[in-house]
Amino acid sequence: MEIWRPAYIGVGSNLADPRAQVLTACARLAQVPRTRVVLSSRLYRSRPLGPIEQPDFVNAVVGVLTQLESPALLAALRALEAALGRPAQRERWGPRIIDLDLLSYAREQRSEAALTLPHAGIVERNFVLYPLADIAPDLDLPGLGRVAELAARVTSAGLAPL
Repeated sequence: MEIWRPAYIGVGSNLADPRAQVLTACARLAQVPRTRVVLSSRLYRSRPLGPIEQPDFVNAVVGVLTQLESPALLAALRALEAALGRPAQRERWGPRIIDLDLLSYAREQRSEAALTLPHAGIVERNFVLYPLADIAPDLDLPGLGRVAELAARVTSAGLAPL
């Protein structure tokens, strides 16, 4: 019998009707094999990170239960990004039609080139912590702490619920 493990996925877009892109991606996550969407945050508008001038993002976080191992789930997210029109070449800090980030997977801690869990930078990113706190405030991110406490430590500047 396969074990169902909880995972949280960050969803973001700032191109080609970002709200629609995020909602489409959230719906398509339900089609990932051996994975069930169980929670979805509200949508947020956020300022982009980095030096590149670009439109604001729309962000959300989705909670899933999955039988996939974390590398297989990440591969499924990359395949979904490609299916939704994201190019294989990824511009750091650049605009994107869709961005799917594996934020947390069960209690797994991993630090590899292809996958870091919990996701690198999560503790500084209000556009991840606030939506994650909507659906999993008591989630304990291994090595980092409870989501509600982490969210309370970051400013909400540049972030607005939609």
